[in-house]
Amino acid sequence: MTLARRQMLTKAASALLGAGTAGGVKMAHDAITAYDPLPFYGGYASPIHGDRKTPPRSPAVDVIWSVDTANKLVALTFDDGPKPNWTPEVLSILEQTRTRATFFMVGANARDHGAIVAGRLGQHEVGNHTWRHQDLARLTFEEAYETLKRTHEHLTKLWGREPTLLRPPYGHLAGSTLLAANELGYRVVLWNRQMLESQYTSNPRGLVDYIVTSCAPGTILLAHDTGPADRLVAIRALPEVVRGLRAEGFEFVTVSELLAEQD
Repeated sequence: MTLARRQMLTKAASALLGAGTAGGVKMAHDAITAYDPLPFYGGYASPIHGDRKTPPRSPAVDVIWSVDTANKLVALTFDDGPKPNWTPEVLSILEQTRTRATFFMVGANARDHGAIVAGRLGQHEVGNHTWRHQDLARLTFEEAYETLKRTHEHLTKLWGREPTLLRPPYGHLAGSTLLAANELGYRVVLWNRQMLESQYTSNPRGLVDYIVTSCAPGTILLAHDTGPADRLVAIRALPEVVRGLRAEGFEFVTVSELLAEQD
């Protein structure tokens, strides 16, 4: 035991003895456990297989926020669908503006509403967003792998190709997430710009201006094709966002096309 830990335990014990109340006991317990490490193997924190013998499938997993490129490329991404409320509208806007995008789909939504995207994904890309939008940072390797594998298999049938990209819901990662992504051969895709819909509910033009002026070459832009009503601000403003970025010389590409710039 290190000196620092002994000192911490001594202070906690003093608090426990001196407090004599439920609050004091809780304070002492919290102090004692605050620096206890999570399980070394298994659980959600560890990127090592629980048996400590099985190696990761490959030597590395990419985690990407954006791409370093001089070319004026931007990857528009949509999370959480498909759903009947807005996904068809988004697809129609993209078709009308001839814009490619990447859809990170929830597996259960793709199962229940796959018909609304059937035949409309030709120019687009599909990625994995778990089966029921689970927080991967709270799942063990086995749980993370199960939800991702189930979604992977369903999206492969829906899209006709195997997805290669994972976006963790909420952007939350744990060691178990990386291990499961490695097992499935995924690259983990986050984002460096997002629509910030709730900040522009009464100022759609402000949202357009923010996106157009803040995007840089290699940006991965987060949007949603379902969810709370404030997200309609971004969907309704999408044609103006596309026009504005194109006026600045940007080309819209899928995430994999963007990643090819650095491969």
